[in-house]
Amino acid sequence: MTNSPTNYKIARVLRSKEDAIISYDRLSNWYDWLAGTSEWQFTQAGMEMLNVQPGESVLEVGYGTGKALKALALDVGPEGYVAGIDISTGMMAVARKRLQDEGLQDVVDLHCGDALDLPFASDLFDAVFISFTLELFDTPEIPVLLTACKNIMHDNGRLVIVAMAKRKHENLMQCLYNWAHISIPNYADCRPIYTIESVLQAGYRVKTILNKTMWGLPVEVVLAYIPV
Repeated sequence: MTNSPTNYKIARVLRSKEDAIISYDRLSNWYDWLAGTSEWQFTQAGMEMLNVQPGESVLEVGYGTGKALKALALDVGPEGYVAGIDISTGMMAVARKRLQDEGLQDVVDLHCGDALDLPFASDLFDAVFISFTLELFDTPEIPVLLTACKNIMHDNGRLVIVAMAKRKHENLMQCLYNWAHISIPNYADCRPIYTIESVLQAGYRVKTILNKTMWGLPVEVVLAYIPV
């Protein structure tokens, strides 16, 4: 029997979404330099696991500066469809500029808004990609988002999540990071979550789990499918 994430304590998100928007708008032009380089290798591992094919349709939740959107657009090719949703208008501007520089502005459908209210039709996407974003949603919102992603995917659609992973027994670095998340949430905005348990609770079938470490903090890359 799989333990529900509700059996474990996960730090709540104390920062309001309005404050989050202000913070990401302010950081948007510097984000790749501040955090993008350290996160990128894990995001790349997630995209490799997602294994997007030419002609497929893919959504990225929390696209940030658009680095993954660019790679996904190149993967699906001219016959495919890529969309992204992010809460920050500043991030959207940076992502749009990146796509324009690559001649991909007409390939990717950019949206700015809260992913809890996805502006897409049901049965639209083959896959959904979420990298270092699920941790930003408050604990009660995580199952809501994962269910919303299921609703916009085809039968047997696949989901890849890259996230900081919560462990029941934490090392010193994890304890320090949790303190930073509570004390300075604009700088340590993500908090570790029970990724696998959350995905299973939302009704997905987990196929592959890749365990990695970033600055001594556990990171999970999880591939899951909608059961048919």
